[in-house]
Amino acid sequence: MTFGNKGEIVAQVVRLASPVLEEKGLELVDVELRREQRDLVLTLFIDREGGVTLDHCADVSHEVGTLFDVEEIISGPYRLEVSSPGLDRPLKKLTDFERFCGHPVKIKTKFTCDPDGSGHPRKTFRGRIGRIDGNRVRLLMEGKNGEEVDFLFEEIEKANLEF
Repeated sequence: MTFGNKGEIVAQVVRLASPVLEEKGLELVDVELRREQRDLVLTLFIDREGGVTLDHCADVSHEVGTLFDVEEIISGPYRLEVSSPGLDRPLKKLTDFERFCGHPVKIKTKFTCDPDGSGHPRKTFRGRIGRIDGNRVRLLMEGKNGEEVDFLFEEIEKANLEF
């Protein structure tokens, strides 16, 4: 595949890398494609229960790097980076919210809202992930006397663990 649009490349990366990672007991958390000065940089963020090591990253880099080159997902030079998502791991899928239930999180919604009826509409909320019910994520609000608010998963623009 020659250099296409960013979405096409990311989709190819996910399609090719996911089975390799699953075989190794790893999860593809996120894919980032960006330009840094003259370089095109493709970063894979991987994770597993208990975290990832430098050896995991090196192994994945070697194996998927070879696969990407054979499949020619990007024509021309690029730099492949494989990394842990870090302590502020993004939550991209509903299953991520289920996995990290009870953990502190920062949620940014797509639209300004006032789900707790405070009279102060906003987009950013902090608290602990409560239960997940279908496609609803319950947030136990920080500093709100145990107040709980629900968000539809589709309303969440961005969410990250907080420590």
